[in-house]
Amino acid sequence: MDHQTVEYQVMWNRLISVVEEQAQALVRTAFSTSVREAGDLSAGAYDTQGRMLAQAVTGTPGHVNAMADAVAHFIRRIGRDNIFEGDIYITNDPWEGTGHLHDITMVTPSFHAGRLAGFFACTAHIVDIGGRGFGADAHSVYEEGLYIPIMKFADQGRVDQTLLRIIRGNVREPDQLVGDIFALATCNDIGHRRLIEMMQEFDLADLEGIASFILDNSRRATVAAIAALPPLSAQGEMTVDGFDTPITLRVKITVQSDRIITDFTGTSAVDKKGINCPLVYTKAYACYALKVAIAPDIPNNAASLAPFEVTAPIDTIVHAVHPAPVALRHIIGHFVPDAVYDAFDKIVPGLVPAEGAGCLCNFQVSLRPRTDAEPPQTARRSEVLTFNSGGSGARPELDGLNATAFPSGVMTMPVEATEHAGPVIIWRKELRPDSGGVGKTQGGLGQFMEVGAEEGHEFDLQAMFDRSAHPARGRRGGGPGAATTITRDDGTPMRTKGKQFVPHGARVAMAFPGGAGYGDPADRNPEHVIRDLARGYISDKTASEIYGLSAEEIAETHAKVKKGDVI
Repeated sequence: MDHQTVEYQVMWNRLISVVEEQAQALVRTAFSTSVREAGDLSAGAYDTQGRMLAQAVTGTPGHVNAMADAVAHFIRRIGRDNIFEGDIYITNDPWEGTGHLHDITMVTPSFHAGRLAGFFACTAHIVDIGGRGFGADAHSVYEEGLYIPIMKFADQGRVDQTLLRIIRGNVREPDQLVGDIFALATCNDIGHRRLIEMMQEFDLADLEGIASFILDNSRRATVAAIAALPPLSAQGEMTVDGFDTPITLRVKITVQSDRIITDFTGTSAVDKKGINCPLVYTKAYACYALKVAIAPDIPNNAASLAPFEVTAPIDTIVHAVHPAPVALRHIIGHFVPDAVYDAFDKIVPGLVPAEGAGCLCNFQVSLRPRTDAEPPQTARRSEVLTFNSGGSGARPELDGLNATAFPSGVMTMPVEATEHAGPVIIWRKELRPDSGGVGKTQGGLGQFMEVGAEEGHEFDLQAMFDRSAHPARGRRGGGPGAATTITRDDGTPMRTKGKQFVPHGARVAMAFPGGAGYGDPADRNPEHVIRDLARGYISDKTASEIYGLSAEEIAETHAKVKKGDVI
């Protein structure tokens, strides 16, 4: 390895640390709990052509991989002759950003010695962008909130105050949103400063050399990983709840010598409600699914993503075009990897996991003073968004993860942070026994949640769930995960999607889905069965009827737990 190669490798590692510091700056300064607590964000560095060179580990595939395409749109819309030092650009365009209006993407050009060196970009999910609010109820994108085209947020250091007034006048939480926007701008500035320090340290006039090194090596390694696969095609499909009618995702995977083509022909048409997915977001998760399966150790950048080609007919639910409603595009987008894996498992058996919960189990609570009686003076309006997860699917050699998001990777919000955001009360939040599908390896558990409001408040609950009628399917003999349920505390059924009124004093009880199992349950290690029983992951009935534990073994396990013995 020559001296220059070693030096470039050091610079590459430094660049990854730069974008990670960029992301952490956003986590520390953001106002929204979705960013601060759940990590629903992305950050990355780009060359002067808008090609992503490095991404932060902190963030979601939907944001990162969609943002990989976004910077080129910014360059085209702003115009190269209109890019100046001190500029900051902004958009929430679903088709040129990250898929819906509730994501703000900001891009900052990075100048070194008066010359454009590259760009920094970041994205964050914000709690409110006006319109109907975050949910699937809209019939077009026009109803879903304020649209910000690609434009200058700051022109050579001067912030557009007119834009800020328009934003403030159209959203429910103006201070929170404006705070998030400035946090996004700040995190790009942190990245820029660290990049300039790196360029000065290594005496770089530009990033052309290191960019070529990163992109050439990444593409070469990715193509080599693809070339090692069988040159086959396979089809897969899955059905999910949808809004009013089920949605079927159909996919054909074709492995060629230097690329993998993913084709969604045959997938359901665009829906009337806001669960449609722009192609940029579908592409983000289809690429992610295959990349983590065959090339997980190759850094994520423009070149390592390029060999994964994704196509879908226009006006299918995975290629929705303007003005389709797309607010909950993540619901369909998060199911894309399971659909892809249904096909890929037929090409490379024994590699990919069973289906999991898929989409996040999010809900938003819109609180207000009660209207059925005189509210207390302390009652107030508030918007509280919380991210939650069902279980992930079992892997060929390992159990699925409990209450852990896959493929999005965002973190579950702590109860304390949720309750701090507004007058909401989380009465219950615990793992859901027996919700993981049985198998040689077992699916991850979902969770129970029960939510209400502080005295004097009523609220609308915006549900964003799936897997009610179509729970996660097991793989290679594994059992299905448990389905989603949602009711009022008096037993009144509620819908899994849409805004629903909850009167003063009432609560909503939710059970989130489990991941599916992998392999024949008869092959499960008996020690693992005893461990799961001791931890409360499975019931006595499951331990006995599915895994064959004797009454004596079950009694002995409970006795050890009662005595405090570690199992």
